[in-house]
Amino acid sequence: MQRIIHPSGDGVAVVIPAEKSGLPIEEIARKDVPAGVPYRIVATADIPTDRSQRELWTADFSQPDGHGIGAAAWRAEEAILATAHAEEMEEGK
Repeated sequence: MQRIIHPSGDGVAVVIPAEKSGLPIEEIARKDVPAGVPYRIVATADIPTDRSQRELWTADFSQPDGHGIGAAAWRAEEAILATAHAEEMEEGK
């Protein structure tokens, strides 16, 4: 299993993707990470299990796996793609 991490305030946020979302983890990251914020996709084993000092966690985001676009922009993108797909299907009748 994998996790998505991104900077949040002075610390690191950890996103735990729903196993049955049906979305690739890269899409979940684009959607769930705030717009313009870098993220990395890491193995679950790379996340410390001791959460007592979670505010001290750090990570290097100098070479991110991508940048978030936020949920609203992601939904707008999906709507455009769905409309384009519907139009293609209509033309193909």
